[in-house]
Amino acid sequence: MDRSVLPDLDVFAAVARHQSFRAAATERQISVSLVSKTIRRLEEELGVTLLTRTTRSVKPTAAGNELLAQLEPSLATIQRALERLNQHRESPLGTLKINAPAPIAQFLLADLAARFTALHPGVSLEITADAAMADIVRQGYDAGVRIAKDLRQDMIAVRIGPPQRYAVVGSPAYFARRPIPQTPRDLVGHDCIRRRFPGGGLQEWAFQRRNSTPDLPNARLIVNDAQIAVNAAVAGGGLAYVHEKYVERELAAGDLVRVLQAWSPGIGPPYLYYPRQRFLSAAMRAFVDFAKDAASDSQ
Repeated sequence: MDRSVLPDLDVFAAVARHQSFRAAATERQISVSLVSKTIRRLEEELGVTLLTRTTRSVKPTAAGNELLAQLEPSLATIQRALERLNQHRESPLGTLKINAPAPIAQFLLADLAARFTALHPGVSLEITADAAMADIVRQGYDAGVRIAKDLRQDMIAVRIGPPQRYAVVGSPAYFARRPIPQTPRDLVGHDCIRRRFPGGGLQEWAFQRRNSTPDLPNARLIVNDAQIAVNAAVAGGGLAYVHEKYVERELAAGDLVRVLQAWSPGIGPPYLYYPRQRFLSAAMRAFVDFAKDAASDSQ
């Protein structure tokens, strides 16, 4: 049976339930003549008489009653699904999946998520910290967070935080035995703690000052996690190049010393990005607005 018959079944159920063409027409907000035409078309399609009509009454036949008994639970399920869909359109509900780099997830999204879910108890957030650039559509995410240079042109992007910056740090004990580097070129010969990304590549140590060229230090220790690099640097294992948020407490406590700060480039603010959609869910719309407002308040 062609799926185009499904709307006709809905009209039939209304007629059979009310035992009236006029009442069914009022419920479905269509004309009585269209109701009559729909029933005739459905009976011809099925090859079965579904309704007995007289000048004074309309009653389902045995076949009509059997069909109605089968239809009504399904139609009720569909109606509940549509009502739930309306709630998603009108009220923030459901789960939002967001992919972001670990520093952004840890130092920005965690706070945003806590405040947002307190404000919108019908919404859950699932945040995945990922060093690799995710294909958010293919991987089933609602949105991602990256800096501007990593964004695709076909995405909508909204700034949600201040510019980010990386720091080169070492412990006082390390600098007691090794000279403090004054330029990136001085890193040659230093013990440098490098980070390897999930895709296999090593994180670049990018530096920028006027027209200087980035320098890449040699690695004495390679790790796959920024916090491990920080811990190794605190222990005197060498110099680490990490997001500055990872070392705020260690710098304040004197456990680490920041160097080459004048050469450390800003990497731009983080952007929440998501696919262009004709209809954005109420939950996603609420999160975008909340993140934008939070970014404005922090400036």
